[in-house]
Amino acid sequence: MDKKIINTARAPAPIGPYNQAIISNNMVFISGQIPLIPQTNELVSGDIATETHQVMRNLQEILEEAGINFNHVVKSTIFLSDMGLFTSVNEVYGSYFSGDYPARETVAVKGLPKNVNVEISMIATM
Repeated sequence: MDKKIINTARAPAPIGPYNQAIISNNMVFISGQIPLIPQTNELVSGDIATETHQVMRNLQEILEEAGINFNHVVKSTIFLSDMGLFTSVNEVYGSYFSGDYPARETVAVKGLPKNVNVEISMIATM
């Protein structure tokens, strides 16, 4: 099995025993990203739109490190602290795609790392 680790300083360093992303068989598996600012490893402050933009920028940096972009994403998973945030998160999320949207599910969960409101993971093709 071929397996390449993707790691960039332009996205937050992992806060546990995992990698930012793994490429295997021309698929890119990106770990869930939360609204951490890569340079400081601090959570972004602001509303849910601000948090979601930071998550999407973190994902974008990882995609770029792998040599691809949002057009290559085939699957996303969005985790929310409250489904009441769905509309705002969905609006920001959608703005990063050019219309060929990936498959996706969005779920509300009891808790997320560092008590954030949003976490997003992705799977993309090379």
